[in-house]
Amino acid sequence: MNEYVTLKKNNEFRRLYSKGKFYKNQLVVTYVIKNKRDCVRVGITTSKKIGNAVLRNRSRRIIREAYLSILPKIKTGYDIVFVARGKTPYVKSSDILRVMKKQLKEAGILK
Repeated sequence: MNEYVTLKKNNEFRRLYSKGKFYKNQLVVTYVIKNKRDCVRVGITTSKKIGNAVLRNRSRRIIREAYLSILPKIKTGYDIVFVARGKTPYVKSSDILRVMKKQLKEAGILK
């Protein structure tokens, strides 16, 4: 089973933004790129455009919740970054999960 490994460094995020494939929706944008590890690393970003700290934290929380429920189905060896959009803090994690499944299936990294 995959474990929850996070991306932390700015250059790791920048690598995904510049070289990774992206899949966008009005709720969340997903960036995906292969890594040379045997794990899935994930990063979650929210900009100040989302709103105040409460809304940004809620966005991160519901994205993380959706990601953790789909994590066992994701192939290893990928870096993923989820970027919250303006509508993200106002929906449930089940809505995010639906979008996330669609985007990851499109990226071809769901088992």
